[in-house]
Amino acid sequence: MTAEELMKMSDEHLLYGNKLYKAVMDHGKGVYLYDTEGKEYLDLVSGIAVNSLGYGNQEFLDALKAQMDKFLHISAYYYNEPVCLAAKELAERAKMDKVFFCNSGTEAIEGSIKVAKKHALLKRQKKNKNLDDDYEVIAMHHSFHGRSMGSLGLTDNAVYQGPFVPGNVRAVFADFNDLEDVKSKITDKTCGIICEVLQGEGGLIEGRKEFFEGLRALCDELDLILIFDEVQCGMGRLGVLFAHELYGVMPDVMALAKAIGNGIPVGAFVMNERCSNLLAPGEHGGTYGGNPLAATAVNTVLKLYDKYDVLANVNRVAPVLEERIQKIIETHPSAIEHRGRGLMQGVRVTVDLTELEKLAFSKGLLFCAAGGDVARFVPALVITEEEISKAMDIFEECLSELEK
Repeated sequence: MTAEELMKMSDEHLLYGNKLYKAVMDHGKGVYLYDTEGKEYLDLVSGIAVNSLGYGNQEFLDALKAQMDKFLHISAYYYNEPVCLAAKELAERAKMDKVFFCNSGTEAIEGSIKVAKKHALLKRQKKNKNLDDDYEVIAMHHSFHGRSMGSLGLTDNAVYQGPFVPGNVRAVFADFNDLEDVKSKITDKTCGIICEVLQGEGGLIEGRKEFFEGLRALCDELDLILIFDEVQCGMGRLGVLFAHELYGVMPDVMALAKAIGNGIPVGAFVMNERCSNLLAPGEHGGTYGGNPLAATAVNTVLKLYDKYDVLANVNRVAPVLEERIQKIIETHPSAIEHRGRGLMQGVRVTVDLTELEKLAFSKGLLFCAAGGDVARFVPALVITEEEISKAMDIFEECLSELEK
C-alpha cells in the first residue's frame, strides 16, 4: 500500500493517529529511521527515550527470536528462567530487594502508589486508627507520571487530567526543588512523596541534590515512602544506570520502563527491603507482567549495556551535545536556555515549536517537545559524536530559517 493510503486508513480507524508528520515509517538502523519512500531521518526521539540500543541491534533481536522459539507467555503462576534472571540482575544493580515487572511506566507508577498506600494502611492498623482510604501522595508541579487514573492523578497538567481523575485520587502538588513547600503540604493523610529525578514532559527540569537529600530525610523522619520516577531519565540516560545515583540518594521505590526493554513493552517497580513485602499475594498483578519475552529484553539490554559500555558512551557524547546547544544559544536569539543533562537534553526556544518540529522533520531530523517550549533530544544511548553534530547542524539550520 502507498503511504497516502496507509495514512488515510490511520485517520479513519486509528484513535491516536499522528496528523503532524506526513510519512509512514518502515524500518530503522542504528539511530536512523526510514520511511516507506526511503527517506532517512536522524532520530533524536528514539521512541520517546525507549530505543536505548538504537534500531536493528542484531544481538538483541537474536535473543528475542530465540525466546520466541520457546514461548512468549505462560503467566506469573509459573517460574520462567528469563524473569528470574531479570529480577536478580535488576535488583542487584539497583542495590534494592525485589522487583515487580509490568508492561509500562504507567503501570510501574500505579504499583508504586499501592506500595505507599499499603504502608500507610499497615501503620494505621498498628495504631488502631481509621482505615479509610484517604491517603495522600505529594507529587510535584510540572510532573508527568502517566495517563491511567492513578498515575494521572499525580500528573500536574490540566490538559491531561481533564475530567478523568476523581477528586480522591488527585495528588497534593508541591514545587519541585522546594523542600519547604513539600513540608507545608504534609498532613496525617500523607503516605508518600513521588518525583521524577529529572522532569521530562514538564520541560527537562533537573532536580537538586539538596532537594533529594531533604526528601529522603523527611521520609525517614515521618515514615513515608519515597518514590523516584525514572521511567524516562533512568537506565543510563543521564550517564549512570539509575538517575538517583548522581545524587547519592536512594528511594524506597523506583519506577522504570522505556529503555529497560529497548522497544519491547516492559516496566518495573523496584523496592528496597523495607517495602518489598508490603503487597500480599493477589494485591497486585497483571496478566502479561514478567512474561518471558519482555524479561529476555531486560536481560539482553543489561548484558549489551555492559558489552558496549553504554554508560561510557553517554558520558563521552553528552558534553558534545551540551556544547552545541550552548553555541546555538549564543548565536541564535530564539534559543534562550539549555535544559537537562546526559542524553536527555534540550533547548528552550521562542519560535513556534510545532513549526520547528515540522521543518526539522522535512529536513530529516526528529526531535520532540517538552513543556511546550523546549526542543527535547533523547536519542539512542549508542549515538556517536558525529551523529550529534549532524543533528545539531540541521537543528541550527531550522532555527535560522524560522528567525528570518
